[in-house]
Amino acid sequence: MHKNKIFKKKIEDFVCNNCETTVKGNGYTNHCPNCLWSKHVDINPGDRKSSCKGSMKPVSLEIKQGDYIIIFNCNKCGATKKNKAAPNDNMKKLIELSIK
Repeated sequence: MHKNKIFKKKIEDFVCNNCETTVKGNGYTNHCPNCLWSKHVDINPGDRKSSCKGSMKPVSLEIKQGDYIIIFNCNKCGATKKNKAAPNDNMKKLIELSIK
């Protein structure tokens, strides 16, 4: 599913720091499907090596080869990251991002 060779699949459940939704991870989950917020925990996808741990705000959406890609900005360090939207993501929130 993931083309990045340095990707490490990591199955983890978590509670969203933004909306407190309990999220069941599947190994590719990196953001809350309810509010779309993420957490800056990785340097490379799945490695959990970032010391930042800031909240990642979903700021926009792009479409690449038919996939919806969420762009996040870290509220703590300012880093920008991208991740593919998941099938169970809140469609209303994705649409809101697409018109920003």
